[in-house]
Amino acid sequence: MPNIVLSRIDERLVHGQVGVQWVGFADANIIVVVNDEVAQDSIQQNLMEMVLANGIAIRFWTVQKTIDTIHKAADRQRILLVCKTPKEFRQLVEGGVPIQNINVGNMHYAEGKNQIAKTVSVDATDVEEFNQLKALGVTCTVQGVPTENATDLFTLL
Repeated sequence: MPNIVLSRIDERLVHGQVGVQWVGFADANIIVVVNDEVAQDSIQQNLMEMVLANGIAIRFWTVQKTIDTIHKAADRQRILLVCKTPKEFRQLVEGGVPIQNINVGNMHYAEGKNQIAKTVSVDATDVEEFNQLKALGVTCTVQGVPTENATDLFTLL
């Protein structure tokens, strides 16, 4: 079974907060960015690689490649999974990726979304995806940075 030490939703994917604070907090040594678009975009990949500390590996995989590949991870690989949306995580869980908890960090406000926490805004589609994750037995907590207290996302919906 893959050693997934943290699963995080962050629309920015990998930036200083994820690449330094969360990697250190979770003691991760590899980040797997799961996003179909970024998996094909070398410019975005290069920007994300620039914020990582030495010794932290990173992979950019599609949802399907993650489902097909993650079970081959070695025990020594302490994986931080990061996706942009709850839909991607729901697809991973339904595809057999062993995710029990999701840290919800940044889901930006946009037209048609309701702000439920300082850094988290959701629309009806997001709420439905979170409800499906809950039905699959996944807990979801809102926590921007490791020093903040985690809040059960479902108490905010």
